[in-house]
Amino acid sequence: MNDSPQPPSIDPGMVRYLRTLVTVLTGVMILGFLVIVALFVTKFSGATRVALPDTITLPDGTTPTAFTRANGWYAVVTDADTILIFDETTGELRQTIDVTTD
Repeated sequence: MNDSPQPPSIDPGMVRYLRTLVTVLTGVMILGFLVIVALFVTKFSGATRVALPDTITLPDGTTPTAFTRANGWYAVVTDADTILIFDETTGELRQTIDVTTD
């Protein structure tokens, strides 16, 4: 008496279908990865460099802690909780803002 179940037979057509499906999906993934790489290369290769000032002359006794730039001006935050806003073209101090914390 043989009580062990027989394994189901393997359909060669189904194996061929699954092999083709895996091959196609692998190709699609590779193609998608190449498209993403190409988009990164084209997007970031044309990026313009931000023009920063060569030197910034700060008032005596100030230590910078942060810097930010906008269109036409840049700002330096000092350790004394002061924001110094400079003109981008001349480098002259435009405005001083004291930051108060409560």
